[in-house]
Order: sequence, then C-alpha cells, then structure tokens
Amino acid sequence: MAAELSYAYAILRPAAGLTGDALREVSGVASGAVRLVGEGAVAAAVGSVPEGEFSEAALKLHLEDLDWLEQVARAHHGVVEFLASRTTVLPLRLATVYVDDDRVREVLRRGAETFTRMLDRFAHHVEWGVKVYVETARDSTVPEATEANAPDPGRAYLRRRRRQHEDRGAAWSAAEEAVRRIEAGAEGVAVELARHRPQQGQLAAGAGENVANDSYLVPAERSDEFRERVRRTTRDLPGVRVEITGPWAPYSFAVLPEPEAPEEVERL
Repeated sequence: MAAELSYAYAILRPAAGLTGDALREVSGVASGAVRLVGEGAVAAAVGSVPEGEFSEAALKLHLEDLDWLEQVARAHHGVVEFLASRTTVLPLRLATVYVDDDRVREVLRRGAETFTRMLDRFAHHVEWGVKVYVETARDSTVPEATEANAPDPGRAYLRRRRRQHEDRGAAWSAAEEAVRRIEAGAEGVAVELARHRPQQGQLAAGAGENVANDSYLVPAERSDEFRERVRRTTRDLPGVRVEITGPWAPYSFAVLPEPEAPEEVERL
C-alpha cells in the first residue's frame, strides 16, 4: 500500500453539523475523504494524500504545474468553505501537510490556547473582499485616421495623448477617493482590515487596472449593511469599478504561528 500523509485544511471547533455522515458531502484534495482529528476542544479537518505527490520533493516540482495547483486550490478551498458554513474555522495555507494524524494532534495540543483564542475572535464573522479598479475609456474623439489627415498630424496626436493622460489621472484620483470612501464607510461595521498587493495579469479579474485589493472582517449579521455602504460610497465616481466578493472564511486574518518543527510540514 502506498504511503500517505495527512493534509490539513483548517482548524475548527467540532460542531453538530460536522458529525456522523456530514463530511461525506465534501470531497477533498486528491478526491479524498475528509475527517476530523480532535485534541481537546479543537480539531483539524484532515484528509489522506499520497506521499509520492505531496512530499517535499514532489511539491517543489508541482510548483511549476499551474494546472495541478489550480486543482489542489479548488479542492482545498471547497473543503474550507464547506466547513465555514457550519462552524468557525481557521483556514490553513494551501498544501499544509503533516507526516501523520499523531503529528496533527501534537500541533493542536501545543497550540490549543492560541487556536481557542482565535476561534473566539472569528466566531460569527466573515471576510469580504473589496477590489477597486481604474477603468479609463479609450479616447475615440480623434481617431488615428483623422489625425493622419489633419493639417498638423503631430499636434493632433499630442492633443489626443494629453487627453488620455488627463483622463487617466482623473480616473486614478477617483480610485484613490473610492478607497478612502470605502474605508470611511466600513468604520463601525468592519472590525478589521487587511491589505493585499493589487492583482495583475491573469490574477486580475475583468477590465481595468486593480489599484486596491483589501479584505474586511465583518460580523456576519451586518454583511448586507457592509455591502450597501461600499456600493453607496462609490456610486458617483466615474472611471472606477468596485468589486465585492464573499462572504469567505477569514483567510486574510487567521494568520497562524509557524510550527516549531517546520521540517515536518511542507507548505506552498
């Protein structure tokens, strides 16, 4: 029988919705079953994965395989969101792998106080993502063909470029104002803010340039109020697109301490 490792998805409090056959509803990484490994008042959601695919050496190779990474990420986040819909969770990083379930129990036992405190902090809270994009429309008032036929094509080109530059500057100013308004509107509703690096290339969704990529921790019961505040504060800003995503488990806020024996844990 091939050797297996314990792949951990999240730390959580066992809940009524996760007893019996409930975990059979979700399929984890490598199409594996998900189980709870408990220690005291906390537990970890764990699945078995083949050592040949998730050992340290194998993971280094898989870092170059974007298709593999996407499959693992989808399965990982699917399990975390399934759990988060039923209890408070501390999501673990993608590909957090332990040598066996006993090692998972040791980590739970050693970090019990920290995990309990964080679970108390995130109870009944969700994460909302807010991204701000600059969208500058292409200036079509002076087509390039018209410029070429103008009495002074060089000046016509410079005028068009100046307008484009002014439009871009105005859009960036509006985007900066959008970020300020969103933060102000979130005060009194969101309890924490986490800033992320703006997304570029394939990571950026839709048109425009991502200039702000933030996450807010919000009481679940105030989610509708938070979204309405964000929409209302940026409704009149031209050249700006605001994208709200969620609710999610508190990925951006559940920053767990590094294990004392990192050689036994492989992380992407």
